[in-house]
Amino acid sequence: MLTAREVKPGIWWVGGIDWNERMFHGYTTEAGITYNAYLIMDEKVTLIDTVKAKFADELLQRISQIVDPSKIDVVITNHVEMDHSGSLPRIHEVAPNAEIYASAPAGVKEVAAHFGIDVKGVKTGDSISIGKRTLTFVTTSMVHWPDNMVTYCPEDKILFSNDAFGQHYATSKHFDVENDLCETMRQARKYYANIVQPYQRQARKALDAVKGLDLEVIAPSHGIIWTKHIPDILDTYTEWTSGEVKEKALVVYDTMWESTGKMAKAICEAFVEEGVPARYIDLKHLHQSDIMTDFLDTKYVCVGSPTLNSQMLPTVASFLTYMKGLSPNNKQRVGLAFGSYGWAPVGPKNVGKELEAAGFQLPVDTVTCNWIPSQEYLDNLQATVREMIEKSE
Repeated sequence: MLTAREVKPGIWWVGGIDWNERMFHGYTTEAGITYNAYLIMDEKVTLIDTVKAKFADELLQRISQIVDPSKIDVVITNHVEMDHSGSLPRIHEVAPNAEIYASAPAGVKEVAAHFGIDVKGVKTGDSISIGKRTLTFVTTSMVHWPDNMVTYCPEDKILFSNDAFGQHYATSKHFDVENDLCETMRQARKYYANIVQPYQRQARKALDAVKGLDLEVIAPSHGIIWTKHIPDILDTYTEWTSGEVKEKALVVYDTMWESTGKMAKAICEAFVEEGVPARYIDLKHLHQSDIMTDFLDTKYVCVGSPTLNSQMLPTVASFLTYMKGLSPNNKQRVGLAFGSYGWAPVGPKNVGKELEAAGFQLPVDTVTCNWIPSQEYLDNLQATVREMIEKSE
């Protein structure tokens, strides 16, 4: 029998743990994923969210430790994405008389579209009584789907926060105080950078609403449950949602015969000499979702590629596509495109066009090198980096 875990008296974690999942929408989940669902025992037995469809049996086994699943009276669907709602049809089958709630109008429409189930719609400020407890809803549209909402129980001072404050982090230790805080925060940062970052403005609005609540527990849909370290994650989200960048540099590149690699190293060293912390990343050795964790608050982003078949290298094109989707507003960022070429500098110039299209400031022109850079060339390249920094101050 799988184990449920009590979060507060009468409130239980009954979710699923996916120890082996290593990818989510192009984002590496090296620590696995949890699909958190919560059961509230009150006059009306209430289930907050479900789990990915293949973990439905885990969900039902854990619920069965507490109560017969057929006795569920209320189901709250905070988010219709299938890693949250995939087991909703199974719950509907087991407890056909349960009232199901989702955000209106988006959540109602999405549940119908995905599963053909009619549900009741709620909006910000709406509440339902489940007995001794009241559940209040706040819609958080586009954090990160149109239907997203959070559910707050004032009697227990617990926020069921959906995707906000989550992490893709499989662990049998469900609370922040049981886990290494540095690792938890690292996973929270990676989650924000790869899931929530495009919706920074909406996330900030949702955060402002959350800050007004009296909180003892934040229970997200993925990862660990926040108790002692609620101020830490709220302060960190305040920083992330501000969109402010720091005096840091990211040098991201791929190379064929090391010419572009030599340019990348020279660029990186130029930042270091100017007192700007820099990271040197070969795309052959680090996944783009890990790069976005650094990208989140980095001011200078330098991207390099040689020319291959009149294009940039596919790895660089993939990184730029991924980055543009996650960072639609780059007015504070400063970009530099660079790379080597044999007979036409098309690759690096295409990188420059992509950075321009993404909204980066480009205070200096794309830097290209024919064949192999000499030491004199690399010295001049470092001077160009210094010029870029000066123009960006």
